[in-house]
Amino acid sequence: MKKFPLTLHLNVDAFNPATDAEKEYMVQMRPSTTFFKDGMKRLLKNKVATVSMFVIIIIALSCLILPMLWPYSYAEQLGVKLGKPVDNSYNNLLPFQYGETEMAKIASGQSVFPHIMGTDSAGRDYFIRIVYGTRISLAVGFFASLIVLILGMTVGSVAGYYGGKVDLIIMRVVDIIYSLPDMLMVILLAAALRQSGLATAIEGTVLEKIGSNIISLFIVFALLYWVSMSRLIRGQILSLREQEYVLSARATGARGRWIVTKHLIPNSIGVVIISTALQIPSAIFTESYLSFLGLGVNAPMPSLGSLASDALNGISSYPYRLIIPAVVISLIVLSLNLFGDGLRDAFDPKLNN
Repeated sequence: MKKFPLTLHLNVDAFNPATDAEKEYMVQMRPSTTFFKDGMKRLLKNKVATVSMFVIIIIALSCLILPMLWPYSYAEQLGVKLGKPVDNSYNNLLPFQYGETEMAKIASGQSVFPHIMGTDSAGRDYFIRIVYGTRISLAVGFFASLIVLILGMTVGSVAGYYGGKVDLIIMRVVDIIYSLPDMLMVILLAAALRQSGLATAIEGTVLEKIGSNIISLFIVFALLYWVSMSRLIRGQILSLREQEYVLSARATGARGRWIVTKHLIPNSIGVVIISTALQIPSAIFTESYLSFLGLGVNAPMPSLGSLASDALNGISSYPYRLIIPAVVISLIVLSLNLFGDGLRDAFDPKLNN
Protein backbone atom coordinates (compact mmCIF):
# COMPACT_ATOMS: atom_id res chain seq x y z
CA MET A 1 0.00 0.00 0.00
CA LYS A 2 2.87 2.34 0.71
CA LYS A 3 4.37 1.54 -2.69
CA PHE A 4 1.10 2.31 -4.46
CA PRO A 5 -0.56 5.26 -2.63
CA LEU A 6 -3.07 5.86 -5.42
CA THR A 7 -4.39 2.32 -5.42
CA LEU A 8 -8.12 1.70 -4.90
CA HIS A 9 -7.59 -1.46 -2.87
CA LEU A 10 -8.74 -1.33 0.77
CA ASN A 11 -6.25 -1.59 3.60
CA VAL A 12 -7.25 -4.76 5.42
CA ASP A 13 -5.22 -3.80 8.52
CA ALA A 14 -7.57 -0.82 9.11
CA PHE A 15 -10.39 -3.24 9.91
CA ASN A 16 -8.65 -5.09 12.73
CA PRO A 17 -10.63 -5.12 16.04
CA ALA A 18 -9.77 -2.19 18.32
CA THR A 19 -7.90 -2.88 21.53
CA ASP A 20 -9.34 -2.02 24.96
CA ALA A 21 -7.03 0.99 25.25
CA GLU A 22 -8.21 2.33 21.88
CA LYS A 23 -11.83 1.86 22.90
CA GLU A 24 -11.31 3.81 26.15
CA TYR A 25 -9.61 6.59 24.21
CA MET A 26 -12.36 6.86 21.59
CA VAL A 27 -15.39 6.35 23.86
CA GLN A 28 -15.65 8.93 26.65
CA MET A 29 -18.84 8.11 28.50
CA ARG A 30 -20.21 10.29 31.28
CA PRO A 31 -20.59 8.36 34.56
CA SER A 32 -24.19 7.57 35.47
CA THR A 33 -25.79 9.92 38.00
CA THR A 34 -29.18 11.03 39.30
CA PHE A 35 -31.00 14.32 38.94
CA PHE A 36 -30.29 15.25 42.56
CA LYS A 37 -26.57 14.37 42.43
CA ASP A 38 -26.13 16.24 39.17
CA GLY A 39 -27.86 19.29 40.61
CA MET A 40 -25.79 19.19 43.80
CA LYS A 41 -22.56 19.09 41.76
CA ARG A 42 -23.59 22.24 39.92
CA LEU A 43 -24.73 23.83 43.18
CA LEU A 44 -21.38 23.23 44.90
CA LYS A 45 -19.59 24.83 41.95
CA ASN A 46 -21.51 28.04 42.68
CA LYS A 47 -19.35 29.63 45.40
CA VAL A 48 -21.89 32.25 46.44
CA ALA A 49 -24.67 29.69 46.87
CA THR A 50 -22.32 27.31 48.71
CA VAL A 51 -21.21 29.99 51.17
CA SER A 52 -24.86 31.00 51.71
CA MET A 53 -25.77 27.36 52.37
CA PHE A 54 -23.06 27.02 55.01
CA VAL A 55 -24.13 30.32 56.63
CA ILE A 56 -27.70 29.02 56.92
CA ILE A 57 -26.49 25.68 58.34
CA ILE A 58 -24.26 27.42 60.92
CA ILE A 59 -27.07 29.75 62.03
CA ALA A 60 -29.56 26.86 62.30
CA LEU A 61 -27.16 24.65 64.30
CA SER A 62 -26.26 27.55 66.59
CA CYS A 63 -29.94 28.14 67.34
CA LEU A 64 -30.37 24.48 68.26
CA ILE A 65 -27.19 23.92 70.27
CA LEU A 66 -26.48 27.22 72.07
CA PRO A 67 -29.67 27.26 74.22
CA MET A 68 -28.67 23.88 75.68
CA LEU A 69 -25.23 25.23 76.69
CA TRP A 70 -26.08 28.80 77.67
CA PRO A 71 -26.53 29.37 81.42
CA TYR A 72 -29.31 31.96 80.97
CA SER A 73 -32.87 31.52 79.72
CA TYR A 74 -34.65 33.82 77.29
CA ALA A 75 -37.39 34.56 79.89
CA GLU A 76 -35.18 34.69 83.02
CA GLN A 77 -35.11 38.13 84.69
CA LEU A 78 -31.76 38.12 86.45
CA GLY A 79 -32.66 40.79 89.01
CA VAL A 80 -35.94 39.16 90.07
CA LYS A 81 -35.91 36.36 92.64
CA LEU A 82 -38.79 34.95 94.64
CA GLY A 83 -38.99 36.42 98.15
CA LYS A 84 -36.26 39.02 97.53
CA PRO A 85 -36.43 42.67 96.49
CA VAL A 86 -35.97 43.42 92.81
CA ASP A 87 -32.37 44.18 91.83
CA ASN A 88 -32.52 46.83 89.10
CA SER A 89 -28.76 46.74 88.55
CA TYR A 90 -29.31 43.99 85.96
CA ASN A 91 -31.51 46.17 83.77
CA ASN A 92 -30.03 47.67 80.58
CA LEU A 93 -26.52 46.30 81.07
CA LEU A 94 -24.04 47.06 78.31
CA PRO A 95 -22.10 44.19 76.69
CA PHE A 96 -19.79 42.41 79.18
CA GLN A 97 -21.14 44.37 82.14
CA TYR A 98 -22.34 42.71 85.36
CA GLY A 99 -25.01 43.31 87.99
CA GLU A 100 -24.23 44.08 91.63
CA THR A 101 -24.64 40.47 92.78
CA GLU A 102 -22.40 39.26 89.97
CA MET A 103 -19.79 41.89 90.81
CA ALA A 104 -19.77 40.65 94.39
CA LYS A 105 -19.27 37.06 93.18
CA ILE A 106 -16.38 38.15 90.97
CA ALA A 107 -14.81 40.03 93.90
CA SER A 108 -15.01 36.86 96.00
CA GLY A 109 -13.18 34.88 93.34
CA GLN A 110 -16.14 33.13 91.75
CA SER A 111 -16.52 32.87 87.97
CA VAL A 112 -19.55 34.49 86.34
CA PHE A 113 -20.59 33.91 82.74
CA PRO A 114 -20.54 37.27 80.91
CA HIS A 115 -23.46 38.94 79.18
CA ILE A 116 -22.01 39.12 75.68
CA MET A 117 -24.67 41.52 74.40
CA GLY A 118 -25.76 42.93 77.73
CA THR A 119 -29.32 42.73 79.03
CA ASP A 120 -32.61 44.33 78.07
CA SER A 121 -34.84 46.66 80.10
CA ALA A 122 -36.26 43.69 82.06
CA GLY A 123 -32.85 42.27 83.00
CA ARG A 124 -32.89 39.36 80.52
CA ASP A 125 -29.74 38.23 78.73
CA TYR A 126 -29.94 39.77 75.27
CA PHE A 127 -27.76 37.27 73.41
CA ILE A 128 -29.90 34.25 74.26
CA ARG A 129 -32.99 36.23 73.28
CA ILE A 130 -31.41 36.89 69.88
CA VAL A 131 -30.67 33.17 69.55
CA TYR A 132 -34.25 32.19 70.45
CA GLY A 133 -35.64 34.91 68.19
CA THR A 134 -33.60 33.53 65.29
CA ARG A 135 -34.84 30.02 66.07
CA ILE A 136 -38.46 31.20 66.05
CA SER A 137 -38.02 33.07 62.77
CA LEU A 138 -36.36 30.09 61.06
CA ALA A 139 -38.97 27.66 62.38
CA VAL A 140 -41.86 29.87 61.26
CA GLY A 141 -40.25 30.32 57.83
CA PHE A 142 -39.69 26.59 57.38
CA PHE A 143 -43.11 25.38 58.53
CA ALA A 144 -44.95 28.18 56.72
CA SER A 145 -43.14 27.23 53.50
CA LEU A 146 -44.08 23.59 54.12
CA ILE A 147 -47.75 24.57 54.44
CA VAL A 148 -47.52 26.66 51.26
CA LEU A 149 -45.81 23.77 49.46
CA ILE A 150 -48.47 21.21 50.39
CA LEU A 151 -51.43 23.45 49.54
CA GLY A 152 -49.89 24.93 46.40
CA MET A 153 -48.76 21.57 45.04
CA THR A 154 -52.13 19.93 45.69
CA VAL A 155 -54.25 22.70 44.19
CA GLY A 156 -51.90 23.35 41.27
CA SER A 157 -51.67 19.66 40.37
CA VAL A 158 -55.44 19.21 40.39
CA ALA A 159 -56.03 22.34 38.30
CA GLY A 160 -53.28 21.55 35.81
CA TYR A 161 -54.09 17.88 35.25
CA TYR A 162 -57.89 17.91 35.09
CA GLY A 163 -58.28 21.30 33.40
CA GLY A 164 -61.70 22.35 32.11
CA LYS A 165 -64.19 23.62 34.68
CA VAL A 166 -62.03 22.46 37.59
CA ASP A 167 -59.13 24.57 36.35
CA LEU A 168 -61.45 27.51 35.61
CA ILE A 169 -62.96 27.55 39.12
CA ILE A 170 -59.62 27.13 40.92
CA MET A 171 -57.90 29.82 38.86
CA ARG A 172 -60.71 32.30 39.49
CA VAL A 173 -60.28 31.73 43.24
CA VAL A 174 -56.53 32.25 42.80
CA ASP A 175 -57.15 35.48 40.86
CA ILE A 176 -59.42 36.79 43.62
CA ILE A 177 -56.78 36.10 46.29
CA TYR A 178 -54.13 37.70 44.06
CA SER A 179 -56.23 40.86 43.79
CA LEU A 180 -56.21 41.36 47.58
CA PRO A 181 -53.50 43.65 49.01
CA ASP A 182 -51.08 41.30 50.78
CA MET A 183 -49.85 43.55 53.56
CA LEU A 184 -53.32 44.77 54.52
CA MET A 185 -54.87 41.30 54.48
CA VAL A 186 -52.03 39.81 56.53
CA ILE A 187 -52.39 42.49 59.20
CA LEU A 188 -56.22 42.24 59.26
CA LEU A 189 -56.22 38.44 59.42
CA ALA A 190 -53.55 38.35 62.13
CA ALA A 191 -55.46 40.90 64.22
CA ALA A 192 -58.80 39.12 63.69
CA LEU A 193 -57.40 35.72 64.60
CA ARG A 194 -55.76 37.21 67.66
CA GLN A 195 -59.15 38.46 68.91
CA SER A 196 -61.07 35.31 67.92
CA GLY A 197 -60.48 33.43 71.16
CA LEU A 198 -57.90 31.12 69.64
CA ALA A 199 -55.74 31.36 72.78
CA THR A 200 -58.64 30.06 74.89
CA ALA A 201 -59.36 27.23 72.45
CA ILE A 202 -55.84 25.80 72.62
CA GLU A 203 -55.44 25.95 76.40
CA GLY A 204 -54.38 22.61 77.83
CA THR A 205 -53.30 21.24 74.44
CA VAL A 206 -49.92 20.70 72.82
CA LEU A 207 -50.49 23.84 70.73
CA GLU A 208 -50.47 26.01 73.87
CA LYS A 209 -46.66 25.96 73.95
CA ILE A 210 -46.51 27.20 70.37
CA GLY A 211 -48.78 30.14 71.14
CA SER A 212 -51.91 31.47 69.49
CA ASN A 213 -50.05 34.15 67.51
CA ILE A 214 -47.77 31.62 65.82
CA ILE A 215 -50.80 29.49 64.89
CA SER A 216 -52.43 32.63 63.53
CA LEU A 217 -49.36 33.22 61.37
CA PHE A 218 -49.59 29.70 59.96
CA ILE A 219 -53.30 30.23 59.18
CA VAL A 220 -52.44 33.48 57.40
CA PHE A 221 -49.86 31.72 55.24
CA ALA A 222 -52.29 28.88 54.51
CA LEU A 223 -54.96 31.34 53.38
CA LEU A 224 -52.89 33.76 51.30
CA TYR A 225 -49.44 32.58 50.28
CA TRP A 226 -50.15 29.31 48.44
CA VAL A 227 -51.41 30.97 45.24
CA SER A 228 -47.97 31.63 43.71
CA MET A 229 -46.90 28.04 44.26
CA SER A 230 -50.16 26.70 42.81
CA ARG A 231 -49.86 28.76 39.62
CA LEU A 232 -46.28 27.65 39.16
CA ILE A 233 -47.12 23.96 39.62
CA ARG A 234 -50.18 24.30 37.36
CA GLY A 235 -48.03 25.68 34.53
CA GLN A 236 -45.60 22.80 34.86
CA ILE A 237 -48.39 20.19 34.92
CA LEU A 238 -50.08 21.74 31.87
CA SER A 239 -46.88 21.36 29.83
CA LEU A 240 -46.04 17.87 31.11
CA ARG A 241 -49.45 16.23 30.78
CA GLU A 242 -49.15 16.27 26.98
CA GLN A 243 -45.99 14.15 27.02
CA GLU A 244 -45.96 10.64 25.57
CA TYR A 245 -45.32 8.87 28.86
CA VAL A 246 -48.52 10.38 30.30
CA LEU A 247 -50.47 9.14 27.26
CA SER A 248 -48.90 5.71 27.72
CA ALA A 249 -49.89 5.65 31.40
CA ARG A 250 -53.48 6.56 30.50
CA ALA A 251 -53.56 3.85 27.84
CA THR A 252 -52.55 1.24 30.40
CA GLY A 253 -55.44 2.29 32.66
CA ALA A 254 -53.55 4.40 35.24
CA ARG A 255 -55.70 6.77 37.28
CA GLY A 256 -55.17 10.51 37.36
CA ARG A 257 -53.95 10.52 40.97
CA TRP A 258 -51.30 7.89 40.17
CA ILE A 259 -50.13 9.78 37.08
CA VAL A 260 -49.82 13.04 39.02
CA THR A 261 -47.92 11.53 41.96
CA LYS A 262 -45.70 9.13 39.98
CA HIS A 263 -45.02 11.09 36.79
CA LEU A 264 -45.97 14.78 36.81
CA ILE A 265 -44.86 15.94 40.27
CA PRO A 266 -41.49 14.09 40.16
CA ASN A 267 -40.77 15.74 36.81
CA SER A 268 -41.60 19.14 38.34
CA ILE A 269 -39.49 18.61 41.47
CA GLY A 270 -36.78 21.05 40.38
CA VAL A 271 -39.24 23.94 40.19
CA VAL A 272 -40.80 22.86 43.50
CA ILE A 273 -37.44 22.87 45.31
CA ILE A 274 -36.53 26.29 43.93
CA SER A 275 -39.88 27.87 44.75
CA THR A 276 -39.88 26.45 48.29
CA ALA A 277 -36.35 27.72 48.96
CA LEU A 278 -37.36 31.21 47.83
CA GLN A 279 -40.56 31.08 49.89
CA ILE A 280 -38.71 30.68 53.21
CA PRO A 281 -37.15 34.20 53.28
CA SER A 282 -40.52 35.68 52.34
CA ALA A 283 -42.15 33.88 55.27
CA ILE A 284 -39.39 35.01 57.66
CA PHE A 285 -39.77 38.61 56.54
CA THR A 286 -43.56 38.44 56.97
CA GLU A 287 -43.20 37.00 60.48
CA SER A 288 -40.64 39.68 61.37
CA TYR A 289 -42.74 42.65 60.40
CA LEU A 290 -45.86 41.17 62.01
CA SER A 291 -43.90 40.68 65.24
CA PHE A 292 -42.59 44.23 64.85
CA LEU A 293 -46.21 45.44 64.74
CA GLY A 294 -47.09 43.36 67.81
CA LEU A 295 -49.03 40.69 65.88
CA GLY A 296 -46.33 38.02 66.05
CA VAL A 297 -45.18 35.71 68.83
CA ASN A 298 -46.59 35.81 72.35
CA ALA A 299 -44.50 37.45 75.06
CA PRO A 300 -42.07 36.58 76.62
CA MET A 301 -41.15 34.41 73.61
CA PRO A 302 -38.80 36.56 71.51
CA SER A 303 -38.72 37.01 67.77
CA LEU A 304 -36.31 39.08 65.70
CA GLY A 305 -39.16 41.41 64.77
CA SER A 306 -40.39 41.81 68.36
CA LEU A 307 -36.82 42.41 69.58
CA ALA A 308 -36.39 45.18 67.01
CA SER A 309 -39.74 46.66 68.08
CA ASP A 310 -38.77 46.62 71.78
CA ALA A 311 -35.45 48.26 70.93
CA LEU A 312 -37.19 51.38 69.61
CA ASN A 313 -37.91 52.55 73.16
CA GLY A 314 -34.20 52.96 73.93
CA ILE A 315 -32.80 53.53 70.47
CA SER A 316 -30.89 56.66 71.46
CA SER A 317 -29.19 54.98 74.45
CA TYR A 318 -28.86 51.40 73.19
CA PRO A 319 -28.85 51.48 69.36
CA TYR A 320 -27.13 48.08 69.12
CA ARG A 321 -30.34 46.40 70.33
CA LEU A 322 -31.99 47.46 67.08
CA ILE A 323 -28.95 46.92 64.88
CA ILE A 324 -28.29 43.32 65.97
CA PRO A 325 -31.74 41.80 65.13
CA ALA A 326 -31.87 43.86 61.92
CA VAL A 327 -28.47 42.51 60.83
CA VAL A 328 -29.50 38.93 61.69
CA ILE A 329 -32.74 39.25 59.68
CA SER A 330 -30.82 40.73 56.74
CA LEU A 331 -28.18 38.00 56.89
CA ILE A 332 -30.75 35.18 56.99
CA VAL A 333 -32.91 36.61 54.20
CA LEU A 334 -29.91 37.44 52.00
CA SER A 335 -28.37 33.98 52.49
CA LEU A 336 -31.66 32.22 51.72
CA ASN A 337 -32.23 34.33 48.60
CA LEU A 338 -28.73 33.68 47.28
CA PHE A 339 -29.09 29.98 48.08
CA GLY A 340 -32.43 29.91 46.28
CA ASP A 341 -30.86 31.55 43.22
CA GLY A 342 -28.15 28.89 43.30
CA LEU A 343 -30.76 26.14 43.48
CA ARG A 344 -32.55 27.64 40.50
CA ASP A 345 -29.35 27.68 38.45
CA ALA A 346 -28.48 24.12 39.49
CA PHE A 347 -31.83 22.34 39.23
CA ASP A 348 -33.65 24.16 36.45
CA PRO A 349 -32.94 22.11 33.29
CA LYS A 350 -33.85 25.05 31.03
CA LEU A 351 -30.88 27.01 32.37
CA ASN A 352 -28.33 24.17 31.96
CA ASN A 353 -25.96 24.08 29.01
